[in-house]
Amino acid sequence: MVKERLALGMDKITEIIREANTDMPLDTYFRQVATFLEKTTRVYQKVNAGNYLERDVNELKEDNQSLYEDIRGENYESSFCNPDYARECLGEELASHLCFLAAEVRIAIPSAYEGQEEYLAIIYELFTLVYTLYRQGELTKKSLQQAIYWHASDYLDVFLADRLIAGATPESGIAFTVLKAYQKDDLRYLYGYGEYVGEEQLALATFINQLPEETITKMASVFTEGYRLGFVATGKDLSIKGTVSLRFVLGFERVIIKAIANFKEMGLKPVIQRAASSALLKQGMSKVGVYGGIVNKQFDYDHRFDQGLFFDKKYVQRKLEVMQTTFEHHGDLQRLLAGPAVIEVFGEEFTPLKKKESSLAYTKEQEELLQTYEMKAASIQNTYIPREERSFTIVAYPTPEIGPEFAEIFADVIKINTLDYQLYQKVQQSLIDALDTGEAVRIIGSGDNQTDLTVNLWKLKDPQRETIFENCVADVNIPVGEVFTSPVLAGTSGVLHVSQVYLNELQFENLKITLTDGMVTDYTCTNFDSESENRQYIKENILYNRETLPLGEFAIGTNTLAYAVARKYGIEDKFPILIAEKMGPHFALGDTCYSWSEEIPVYNPDGKEIVARDNACSLLRKEDVQKAYFNCHTDITIPYDEIGSLAVVRAEGEDVLLIKDGVFVYPGTEILNEPLMNKEV
Repeated sequence: MVKERLALGMDKITEIIREANTDMPLDTYFRQVATFLEKTTRVYQKVNAGNYLERDVNELKEDNQSLYEDIRGENYESSFCNPDYARECLGEELASHLCFLAAEVRIAIPSAYEGQEEYLAIIYELFTLVYTLYRQGELTKKSLQQAIYWHASDYLDVFLADRLIAGATPESGIAFTVLKAYQKDDLRYLYGYGEYVGEEQLALATFINQLPEETITKMASVFTEGYRLGFVATGKDLSIKGTVSLRFVLGFERVIIKAIANFKEMGLKPVIQRAASSALLKQGMSKVGVYGGIVNKQFDYDHRFDQGLFFDKKYVQRKLEVMQTTFEHHGDLQRLLAGPAVIEVFGEEFTPLKKKESSLAYTKEQEELLQTYEMKAASIQNTYIPREERSFTIVAYPTPEIGPEFAEIFADVIKINTLDYQLYQKVQQSLIDALDTGEAVRIIGSGDNQTDLTVNLWKLKDPQRETIFENCVADVNIPVGEVFTSPVLAGTSGVLHVSQVYLNELQFENLKITLTDGMVTDYTCTNFDSESENRQYIKENILYNRETLPLGEFAIGTNTLAYAVARKYGIEDKFPILIAEKMGPHFALGDTCYSWSEEIPVYNPDGKEIVARDNACSLLRKEDVQKAYFNCHTDITIPYDEIGSLAVVRAEGEDVLLIKDGVFVYPGTEILNEPLMNKEV
């Protein structure tokens, strides 16, 4: 039945290309989108014939490039996937839905490479249905809305259920086919995923494939050992788990193959699935899974809220029902998941173009509904994969996009990721000992930095057995190091300001956030000419469309080597949050680091229990769990050179300075200043 549906769909695509042969805007639209789908058909047929990766590399490259050429570079300006162009050519009435459709049919690319015939049939049927409405003179905003809505709702039990199952099934999917085809001196394997392979991906893979074996071993060992230590540090039993979810970027296959061997020695089989491409499954701009080159970040940004076309109460209820049913039927598989192990990349900076009149956005009602969905979805997941039984690890490396000094930067990042955690553990304990004596911490910026913020701390009842801050080294969050706490919201007030910061793949300039009793009360930046655009940019990408968020974490990053390396190459604005948060005091908006597992005791290496695991928001879980969590956590770091002072405020006696004019001054922390003073770093 599926094969027949697919064959009919292919025939109809060919027919559309032949019929839509005028220069009328809608004919042009359908002809162009159908031509794209015809290309995916040809690739599917080649893959289905077998031995695809044995074809000539130039043919593989041509197939790959042809599927992405319409949204690459300047081509995006005349693509119907571009909301501005769609609106200009198709008119305001139909543009949003047809632009969505042009982007959504791109799920045919991974479907073609994975041989997912049902997925191809579904997407061809949606497109031909809309084309039929056009030919019959019935193409209206309402008919388009209905076609897209029922497509999204009807096929959740295919797309969502399949993704949840694949996300827990070991050693299945296209990635394992590619890893089996891996050859160090033959990059054809990169074209097996169906992800975009540009010059940057080829350069990254070539670079990693040429590294010494001992370097690959070190990279893989840091990755997998950090994962294991995450379980040890939190007292969780890794032996009850059986799988680990691996997430990485094309080019790291050599490291991943070594990491898989390490994980198997721990008793964990790898689960690998690609990042989602459908609006039914995506999480904004986030890439959760395996992915290739980012063809066009503006495309991703323009379509981050596509779900808004059909996101209503019925759809949410349907999505939660599919999720619940899938977990119920595959609970044993889900419970074996130990959590994700992630290799991130960084190098490209991006400030989006705002398209206020043509881009989709959630309504206020949808924003509230999305928050409800996220809370209920997290609750379902936690039922089958309890937070107290799972952990994670994450590490980041640069890509060639970072510039001509890529190789040198990569080598220095390896040093950053492999620092002596025992040394940092000892130094950080000195900071914690001082912090535990305080009522609060006050942070004041220097120069043009306008930060003046007081963070209220938990009050210890038994300082001999309790501590406020966690001594965090290189386990779940590689590299070392930081000390962090969940602040007391009441009394945490002031201004947080940073001149430039890169958050969630987006650049923010002069980001300023005002906090009152631990909650965001005002915010601005200088990315755009209009203040309303600046506020909307922050609301969408830091507050995640909420009116406010709490300060879930206050931390002091201690990785001065990372800071020195960033300054050496002038890449401070390109380091990801993962590394940047270790390069100065940082402040996370959203949930605490202990969300969903506050009841589980956590101890520092000195044996003291970390008691600051809750705040006034998370405590609401005892009354209504939907009011307790926000399902986000974004770290904002003030670099050392923008810090005038960071001091522990004591109830009695003088304040204790930890950082003064960008350097550590508390006894026992002097060694942290060495990278800052070393010009050879």
